[in-house]
Amino acid sequence: MVDWNAIFMKTMHSLIGLYAWEFIISLDFDWAVLTGKKRFRWPLIFYFAGRYLLLAALVGIAVAMDVSKEINCHTLYAFNQLAGNAAVGLASINLSLRTIAIWSQSKWIIALLILLILGHWSLILQGVLLGATWAPGGCQITYSNTTILSATFIYSMCFDFVVMCLSAYKLAWVPARNGTNGTHTRLIMMLFSDGLIYFFIAFMSNLVATTFMVLNLNPTMSIIFNVPAAIASTIVASRVVRRLTNFQISGPEMM
Repeated sequence: MVDWNAIFMKTMHSLIGLYAWEFIISLDFDWAVLTGKKRFRWPLIFYFAGRYLLLAALVGIAVAMDVSKEINCHTLYAFNQLAGNAAVGLASINLSLRTIAIWSQSKWIIALLILLILGHWSLILQGVLLGATWAPGGCQITYSNTTILSATFIYSMCFDFVVMCLSAYKLAWVPARNGTNGTHTRLIMMLFSDGLIYFFIAFMSNLVATTFMVLNLNPTMSIIFNVPAAIASTIVASRVVRRLTNFQISGPEMM
């Protein structure tokens, strides 16, 4: 019989290492912002919140798996779930803010995206959707509310799709129709390619996570791909923010 708890633990350790590597190699950007070498803009609040909330969630997961003394597993997993889901929501916000900038802060686009964000967070903040208990060797998941979790990830996919379409239309169709200068064209190409990469990675990771939650084979398998989805979304969204911030152009700022 397959020991899914053992597989879950090995998978989580690998993912923690992956995110730790990504986090460390991008710390120079964080430090540059904090020390004033790069100008701080208010959208970076969501960038920092997403990165560090996910880091906190992964630390919590590591504690849950590796602790040798009995702890309150339910409370720890509640924090991990809320922090991880919040990181997914913040990743979508990061892309939404970029889309708002692309649309020159159009009131209609702002209103639409705010409604989508509120709907997303109404699912994220539904409460504790996982249960865990202490067992010899660490915490073990006892149940998961796959209905709400599935709805959250499906909403994330739809949200990302809407944002992707809005960005693609503005970046590809409008400039092609009106014409652009060379610098603006390079910016458009960067934003468009980043958007495609973000959507593909985020969509596929959320799709896999949703599939296993809908199948609901057992409590562990139902949520085993949630963490990879959160990590993928956060990494790619954070890279999009950094690339756009580092893109030096003359004229009005994008963010």
